[in-house]
Amino acid sequence: MACLERCHCCADGRRHGSILYSILKSHEQAAEGPGPRRGQAGRGCSCGSQRRVALKSPQVACKAASAVLVKTLRFVQNVPCFQELPLDEQLVLVRSCWAPLLVLGLAQERVHLETVESAEPSMLQRILTTRRHGEHAPAPGRQHPPSAGEIQAIKGFLAKCWSLDISTKEYAYLKGTVLFNPDLPGLQCTQYIEGLQREAQEALNEHVRLIHRGDQARFAKLNVVLSLLRSINANAIAELFFRPIIGSVNMDDMLLEMLCAKL
Repeated sequence: MACLERCHCCADGRRHGSILYSILKSHEQAAEGPGPRRGQAGRGCSCGSQRRVALKSPQVACKAASAVLVKTLRFVQNVPCFQELPLDEQLVLVRSCWAPLLVLGLAQERVHLETVESAEPSMLQRILTTRRHGEHAPAPGRQHPPSAGEIQAIKGFLAKCWSLDISTKEYAYLKGTVLFNPDLPGLQCTQYIEGLQREAQEALNEHVRLIHRGDQARFAKLNVVLSLLRSINANAIAELFFRPIIGSVNMDDMLLEMLCAKL
């Protein structure tokens, strides 16, 4: 797909809005206590997938993920086909696909995740924390720390991408397929967006056919990568990489600011 091939990440020229600046420049301690107790069901899970986990080096990982998010939105902004869409259509697409696009970016940038089990706060700790914050209720939309199962889905996806040694062009076409999703509610230009997604898939298929002639299954393998993205929880991505930085700020607000900024 020609419009995707022409897209390149700009090296310079970013505007520091209030939220964006905090993402890129924040050096505050990223480790925050885990959320309120969820009950006993998660403890009883024999596979341990409901255990809560946190980043081992949150400042490093959050900064890397923030840089990948900026690159991702810069990529999106530089797709001519995307720029031709009305702003409200652009927002619908970005709000829906920012998390899978980010994880694709993490794979492309070879960002490794090291996690540790997150200790649940005691009753006394929760009481003291509540008093220290003036007995305000938790911010709306705040989630519990990601579970071990959610983190394993992200790690499994990254490992799958790295095992396939996906090229820059293949990543671009995969991102185009994810970005131009015609099945989202609220879209008006569905036929146009569906055509763009089809072009991205056709371009990926053509590229694979020319470059990987000895691997007839590669196109199918790359589409398996796309299917794995469905198992990744966007809320878990937000909690893991951005909540320690932006706190209670809504991800939609942050994405809107970044999309309208000159990154």
